[in-house]
Amino acid sequence: MKVVLVNTNDTGGGAAIACRRLLSAHVKNGVDVKMLVRTKNSKDNYIESTTHNGIKRLRNNFNFLYERLGFIAIESSKDVRFAFSSANIGEDISDNKLIKEADLIHLHWVNQGFISLQGIDKLLKLNKPVVWTLHDMWAFTGGCHYSGTCLNYGENCGNCYFLDKPSENDISAKIWNKKKSLYENKNITFVTCSNWLKETAKRSTLLKDFRIESIPNPIDTDKFSPGVHERLVEKLNLSLCKKYILFGAANVNDKRKGLNYFIEALNILNNRHPESVYKVELLVFGKSVGDIFNELPYKLNNMGVMKSQKEIAEIYSVSNLFVLPSIEDNLPNTIMESLACGTAVVAFNTGGIPEMIENGVNGYLAEYKSSESLADNIYKVLFESDSELLCRNARDKVMSTYTESNVSNKYLDLYNEIIK
Repeated sequence: MKVVLVNTNDTGGGAAIACRRLLSAHVKNGVDVKMLVRTKNSKDNYIESTTHNGIKRLRNNFNFLYERLGFIAIESSKDVRFAFSSANIGEDISDNKLIKEADLIHLHWVNQGFISLQGIDKLLKLNKPVVWTLHDMWAFTGGCHYSGTCLNYGENCGNCYFLDKPSENDISAKIWNKKKSLYENKNITFVTCSNWLKETAKRSTLLKDFRIESIPNPIDTDKFSPGVHERLVEKLNLSLCKKYILFGAANVNDKRKGLNYFIEALNILNNRHPESVYKVELLVFGKSVGDIFNELPYKLNNMGVMKSQKEIAEIYSVSNLFVLPSIEDNLPNTIMESLACGTAVVAFNTGGIPEMIENGVNGYLAEYKSSESLADNIYKVLFESDSELLCRNARDKVMSTYTESNVSNKYLDLYNEIIK
């Protein structure tokens, strides 16, 4: 059985990381698998790009800009500029060699001008089994990747708050109707990375009649594993006398990651426990823009953008706690990475996060959007909990749920069942 995984990129963003990790898991498990992307940044021989020359790169850039500019003209604010995808332009990959040779097509995240709705339609009309792993809500909405408090997708879209002038027949309603026509009588099995997204998808009119399974993302537990704390502290020029709080994301400024709640929680923590300023320091990794870290109550060690998995694992291992106050998230790779490295996590009780964090066992769940609750739980991990027990439980959670062999075998069982 030949399988092709399809994703916009092979690096950058949670979906690219998750898809590539599944590729690695399948390869180790003996699956005949390749990954097809628009933009390839790695040297992985199992990954092929649809971009082979300068003209194609120019075309890719045009597709991306065409889709973005079209939305910019009608967006409600620049804050939602990359939170909505119209998929009105893209490539036709139905004639690609890997697609033609595949017995099963496994779609992942294909936005930002890679595959349009028309392109998805052409793939479905090949009459090959299609598995589509959802990394957000886009497949069953009128264009948004996360709907926030809006529940329109449950019936049909329209009156979209992402738009400057929402109406019953706005672009979200038109995209929703296109998807409805596109999915009719098609052989698609949807997979969500969390049970939360599975239940959310089931409530949508677009997907309620399709088979939807929940299979988590995998992680390499050899690359992400607990390091020797003392050695790493010395290597990174940190102090054994300090406790380190870690915050990180691909894009730190992404509002979904809740940086503002993190900063508020740190100020609350400092006000309630002023002595902590001598005991606590911060570690931050990821892309950041502007002066967002200028006024923090604790010393900041900004690690910047980190591309080496080894270095990222070391940052988790040297930290006493990882904090990710996401307000919308599916199954964050960063939380999985932290747990794999034996580092407890504090996060909001939302999305798929409660499936990863067992409250009081391998971390703590704060009340949704409560900076005070976030501060309380940060203090609890740093100064009141059994840190060694939290670390062991964090690692155990990953070993029982997210290992490469575990996840790859679940997908293989699904592939075989679908093909039969």
